[in-house]
Amino acid sequence: MKRTRLNFMVLILIGFFTNVKAQKDPSKAFAFILGSWEMQAAKGKIIEQWIQNPDKTLSGKSYRINAKGDSLLTETLHIKKIGKEIFYCSTVTGQNGGRETCFKLISTKDEAYIFEDKTHDFPQRIVYQNHGKNEMLAWIEGELNGKSRKSEFRYKRQ
Repeated sequence: MKRTRLNFMVLILIGFFTNVKAQKDPSKAFAFILGSWEMQAAKGKIIEQWIQNPDKTLSGKSYRINAKGDSLLTETLHIKKIGKEIFYCSTVTGQNGGRETCFKLISTKDEAYIFEDKTHDFPQRIVYQNHGKNEMLAWIEGELNGKSRKSEFRYKRQ
């Protein structure tokens, strides 16, 4: 019983310190996301590219590339500190009048980084999960018209 309690406390501390690390310096916590990622889609590819800025924020861009090789910018992305919190901010081409929508980092468990904005129409959560050096899983989830929805993006490093 004591061993189980000790293991539980160790897990809580690991989760706490991982979250503290992410809050202090997003560039270190999210280093796994840097680079260029690719996912095959029904009508071509989705490319997501991330860089670290001099101010330690991260910037990304998401593109769709069709079968002919034509590309279309779909999102401009940022992971940045606002006050003492970390946010994932997205500007989606053709939506919200070009305004950025930000989702607050609420959890850093099991190499999954969960960002949430309960007031957003859809998605309410955006998640990035580190699957090692060459794979990353991202997903968006929430409710739309009273129904739960989830879309996954399985990326491989380019």
